[in-house]
Amino acid sequence: MKLKFMVAVMAAFAFVFSACDSKDAGNKQLVLYYSQTGSTKVVAEEIQKMLDADIELIELENPYTGTYAETLERVKQERESGNLPALKPLKADLSKYEVIYLGYPIWFGTYALPIASLVKDHDFEGKKIVPFCTFGSGDMESAMEDLKKALPKAEIAEHGFGIRDVRVAASGKELNRFLIEYGYMDGQVEALPGYSEMRPVMEEEKQIFEAACGDYQFPLGTPILVGKRGTPEGVDYIYEVENYGKRNTVFVTVGHEEGAKPEFTRVVR
Repeated sequence: MKLKFMVAVMAAFAFVFSACDSKDAGNKQLVLYYSQTGSTKVVAEEIQKMLDADIELIELENPYTGTYAETLERVKQERESGNLPALKPLKADLSKYEVIYLGYPIWFGTYALPIASLVKDHDFEGKKIVPFCTFGSGDMESAMEDLKKALPKAEIAEHGFGIRDVRVAASGKELNRFLIEYGYMDGQVEALPGYSEMRPVMEEEKQIFEAACGDYQFPLGTPILVGKRGTPEGVDYIYEVENYGKRNTVFVTVGHEEGAKPEFTRVVR
């Protein structure tokens, strides 16, 4: 009887350890990110929770600790001189991971300088890189193009995730859609419709644009054309704007809630 009991206990322990080993072996996703103000950290932790992935913060040997103006000046000098900030060694063994979610804020129209240091030191050969970023206004697309050039031996995902700093509180719902829609997480989401054909902006749509973008620190331009689509959350608008002789695309969303304020979500330059 005692022998049978001991065998059963040993079998149970063997199952538990086997399950743990299996989980560790199957967890081949890493969320690797740099965050200066905390916005990218919020998004990184949401992704980690949703995917049950490993996570690591990219740390600098000499962090940016000055005022905004001081940090801006240091970044300008580093960009101009090519003296990229030194990173602390990564704790994660990158060879263990097949998919890496790489997160960063957008600085000067591309990924932040600590990411430039990272891709200089690691080529991510054979890895799938899924970029995610936070930004003041946009430039997610240009940063992804720069990543493709910097990491020719890696597979950069066709679609990345980006959100404005002021909207990170909404990142959970938008990340859920992104991860499911592009096959990174199991689940179902209702497919979003396409935008309507672009047409001249009406007065009401100009007011929506102004309500969403009027308090942004830099002028985004004058709306010329607009398209829109209905979503489960509200109505999305796509504006073609003229700004200093150039045409850009500005996205705005308005929730279904009564009194919902139009939100400027990003610009594509």
